[in-house]
Amino acid sequence: MTRAPYPTDLTDRQWARLEPHLPPPKPGGRPRSTDVREVVDAILSVLRNGIVWRALPHDFPPWETVYCYFNTWRRAGVWEQAHGLVREQVRLADGRDATPSAAILDSQSVKTTEKGGLGATTPPST
Repeated sequence: MTRAPYPTDLTDRQWARLEPHLPPPKPGGRPRSTDVREVVDAILSVLRNGIVWRALPHDFPPWETVYCYFNTWRRAGVWEQAHGLVREQVRLADGRDATPSAAILDSQSVKTTEKGGLGATTPPST
């Protein structure tokens, strides 16, 4: 990395956990010229700072390249798969079961009744 680090950049340890779960370059064609770690750091910068892709700092790869990686990996389910695998590694390293055994539900997540709408709040007409 030839730039100053951002607070959103992955540490070397975090990168070592994530890198094996990212897709390899596609076979054939030109070799990959973009540093994938820089792409991931750029994606994290956008997501953590809430900026638009076009406002990505200029010392990252071009925003179009970063967005293309993000969107391709999103559609392929790479983020969900990598998250699950890294979560399991971290839990096991911490001496816990690989998968969580509890969940949290709130009233926005669970449908509690079919009754509702105007019928539930409007008094009957006389």
